[in-house]
Amino acid sequence: MLQSVTISASLQFANFLSPLLRDTYAAITTYAGQQLQMATELVPGHDLSDFGSGRVDVGFLCGLLYVHLRATQEDPVELLAAPVLRGTRYQGRPQYFSDVVVRRDSRWRAFADLGGSTWAYNEEASHSGYNLVQYSLLERQGHTDYFGRTVKSGSHAQSLQLVLSGQADAAAIDSHVLEVMFQQDPQLAAQLHSIDMLGPSAIPPIVVARKLPRQLKQALRDILAHMHEDPVQAELLHAGKIERLVTVQDEDYTNIRAMWNRVQTARQQSRGFPDAKQVLYTL
Repeated sequence: MLQSVTISASLQFANFLSPLLRDTYAAITTYAGQQLQMATELVPGHDLSDFGSGRVDVGFLCGLLYVHLRATQEDPVELLAAPVLRGTRYQGRPQYFSDVVVRRDSRWRAFADLGGSTWAYNEEASHSGYNLVQYSLLERQGHTDYFGRTVKSGSHAQSLQLVLSGQADAAAIDSHVLEVMFQQDPQLAAQLHSIDMLGPSAIPPIVVARKLPRQLKQALRDILAHMHEDPVQAELLHAGKIERLVTVQDEDYTNIRAMWNRVQTARQQSRGFPDAKQVLYTL
């Protein structure tokens, strides 16, 4: 066990990502508290301003929202670590993909076939479900006027339900979330077919409130980077499709910044999605 850091009585962790991964994030939260000998609690994330106000100390956050937060005047967070996912396609790096999925019996066989289709996306604040899709369309055809209709679902799980019910033809799903869903429900995997893979992108990170003491932040980085060396903790990470946690730098998220900037530059030409100004996050 690392030497106890007694700067604060407790730490509040918040999950701004899919609730499907809550058990894994809870295991990380508990382990950090045990190693620091501090009380920790994991709560649903609701408001990004909580990092600046002191109501949230550590967060599991979408990479795009991290980029947005770093661009604010307050700049309230810094990076702690990020997951390296299990599976050869991740190449042992903290990265992930957006898997383009359709129903198994669908006539759609490639992303290039989806012109004029009904597309489901989770929300504008999502990189994997929204920003990366727009960027990929710009890369492939120079504009985002491609789908016949777009449907905002509110979550990756809801996007999948729209596809399964026939209300949408396809959607782009965070590959980490999708693999966990398939692990929990093998029948779901039998009903869907992946026709493309967008990315890779820097994976959603674990961030910490900048205002916390430097000693505490460094202790957290060290704890998370060594978590997988404990056999019990390694099994908990594996249950969430995570091989280990690694330290990351702000430069690792340059690819998401570049994609966001290109989408914003081209947004006046984008008619396939709502105006990118409608990003749903609270600062």
